[in-house]
Amino acid sequence: MKIYLDNAATTPLDREVFAAMGPYFFEGFANPSSAHGPGREARKAVEKARATIAGLLNAEPSQILFTSGGTEADNIAIYSAIRASGIRLAITTPFEHHAVLNTLKALEKNGEIELVYLMHDERGTVSLKHLESILAFNSRAFVSVMHGNNEIGNLHDIERIGEICRKYDALFHTDTVQTMGHYEFDLKTLPVDFITGSAHKFNGPKGVGFLYAGERTRLLTLIKGGSQENGRRAGTENVAGIVGLASALEIAYRDLEGDRKRIAVLKKRMISKIREEISGVAFNGNSADPEDSIYTVLSVSLPPLPAMSSALSYLDSYNICASGGSACTAHSGHGSHVLKALHYDFERTAIRFSFGKYNTEDEIDYTVARLSELYHGVLPKDLKIAG
Repeated sequence: MKIYLDNAATTPLDREVFAAMGPYFFEGFANPSSAHGPGREARKAVEKARATIAGLLNAEPSQILFTSGGTEADNIAIYSAIRASGIRLAITTPFEHHAVLNTLKALEKNGEIELVYLMHDERGTVSLKHLESILAFNSRAFVSVMHGNNEIGNLHDIERIGEICRKYDALFHTDTVQTMGHYEFDLKTLPVDFITGSAHKFNGPKGVGFLYAGERTRLLTLIKGGSQENGRRAGTENVAGIVGLASALEIAYRDLEGDRKRIAVLKKRMISKIREEISGVAFNGNSADPEDSIYTVLSVSLPPLPAMSSALSYLDSYNICASGGSACTAHSGHGSHVLKALHYDFERTAIRFSFGKYNTEDEIDYTVARLSELYHGVLPKDLKIAG
């Protein structure tokens, strides 16, 4: 039995999505920029997908730009906002995904912007008073605050942040990669200028995503070449991937309420059982708060283990997949920048469990039972736990 509790890193492809993509690997393989019949059919599939996504988000199809995923979408939004609008001040949080943080740091290093980080409390909740005080006494700014954190699950009030940004004419970008497909967005009323999505976070294919750019924005063409995506992003469109992206988001919205309720029950069950089984357990950020965190993410802080012991390796020995934080930093050797910003005690063990629509209560119970064995010393004598 394999238990997959690392859905914040990526999700398994929905078979219904795979079925929708299938024809575009074979019969519908033509280049959507070609003028012949098969090319026109491929173009129709791309534009239908764009219209589907726009319809689900209550946006205009012209506001949806297809990308290779969330990282590219974030980069296009940031470089466009800063360079096309001549903005010299950027405001963000220390908890952002590296797609945002490293892009802003590169612009700061080049001398193009001043970069300011919002103050926050011990659980990672950012200060909106600090945001307003910065915007009130500076020239036009660019603000980037993610909707839901991929490591500690914190949800930020992007509607209120957007209202503050509009009050001071700031451009607002929110990385919604972790929440797209799990929450509804009405982009006719939500005061945001850029949002991003990546299909593999909501049971779609890897390597395809999108950027929404609102009417106050002007996009720069970072990838130059042909005139694809209305001249905004060169390169032959990934037709099968784009079809899969739209199908996955459509399915996610169709099943959203049922999936949300069921997954929230799984998370609540894990919180309760871990508290019962392991003394000294805590939860990072707001991840144990059902109102202020993503229902798919739980960041657990466990008591220290003996030297050379690893809870993640122990779980892996039972085919239980979890992580210590973002998959993007798993092999960096530097640890989680999110936990560092919270002044986390790295003597303790941090595990991120992230849930998806295919997980079950039995999987939660089995996982907690294995953790309980580890912390209570009920281990097979011949089991070696890698460090």
